Parts: sequence; structure tokens; C-alpha cells
Amino acid sequence: MLINHQGFEIHKAYLDEAAQAGLVEDIRKVSEQAPLFSPETRWGKKMSVRMTSAGRYGWFSDRSGYRYIERHPSGSHWPPIPESVLAIWRTLCSPQRDPDCCLVNFYGETAKMGLHQDKDEKEFSWPVLSISLGDPGRFRMGGQERGGKTHAVVLESGDVVVMGGEARLAYHGIDRIYFGRSTLLPKGGRINLTLRVVD
Repeated sequence: MLINHQGFEIHKAYLDEAAQAGLVEDIRKVSEQAPLFSPETRWGKKMSVRMTSAGRYGWFSDRSGYRYIERHPSGSHWPPIPESVLAIWRTLCSPQRDPDCCLVNFYGETAKMGLHQDKDEKEFSWPVLSISLGDPGRFRMGGQERGGKTHAVVLESGDVVVMGGEARLAYHGIDRIYFGRSTLLPKGGRINLTLRVVD
């Protein structure tokens, strides 16, 4: 089922259980090469979400601000984006241009992601693709101006969101995790994969 809300294309139940399990296994291999870490915001506060990346670039944050970097904080190169992840991008976004970054966010029981815009990229004509795995998360969507009216939808494991057009620079975030509702991750939690063209 496809839900379209002001440019947010929400593909409910896009991935079946086998595809979800395969993605989790592929992301585990990514995190073995590039371990999860907790970045700081520009105000020096640790984010509640742990993250890593795959691809040419990884997204990073510290007191210097938000940006993309070419190496994991350990100094190693980011691993390549798994083919299973790229296949979803090529089907829903573009078979001609692959993303430069797959940001991997892990949400524990109390983790959240405040309303924000994805605007650290140089190129905004390509959409952002978001894949949900594990426990449901309440996804909040706004407009392109902070402080406006928002709408929320619960993203379940296997849901995929494409943010393009008017939604490309819209504010969005995760304000609640329904911990323990999914059996995909044995210890609970939510994995979100975000694919972006950077430059």
C-alpha cells in the first residue's frame, strides 16, 4: 500500500520478512567493519541514536557541525553499500544514479530523532530513501518551515519512505519507538537506513 502525504511516499509493508532478515544480516556486516558510535551534536550533547554508514561518505556530527566524511571515526574507510540495499534504491528512486551514503541509525528503547531537514548534501534534486527495520517508530512529518503543522504515521518493519519533491527539504523525525513490538531484532530496537546522493 502506498500513502502519499505532501511528497512523502510511504510504501507500507514493502519488504517481506525474508527481505527484512537479509537486510539485517547485511547491515550487521557493515557494523562489524564500521562499528556503531554515538555522535555529538554541535552543542556537545550525545545523540540518543547510535549510527554508522556505508558508501563513499558517512554522515557525521560533532561540535564543529553536521557534515559528511570519507572515513569512519576510527580512520577506516566506510564499507560499500550492500547490494540488497541498493536494489531498493534502484527500484524506487533511480537505476542510473546510486546513492553516495547509506546512513545506519539504531534506535534503542528511549532513542528519538528531533525534527530536522536533510540538507547537508550538495545535491537536492535526488530523493532521500528511508528503510525501517525492527520495532515500529512514530514518524513525524512537517513542511519546509520549522514550527508548522505536523502529521505522524507509524512506520513498521519493512516500510520504505521516499522523500522527494516538496518533501525533500521537509522537516521530519522519529519521536517514539514502540520497543519490543517486532521480533526481527532479538534484543529489540529499530534500524533505519537512509540513502542519500551527496554530491
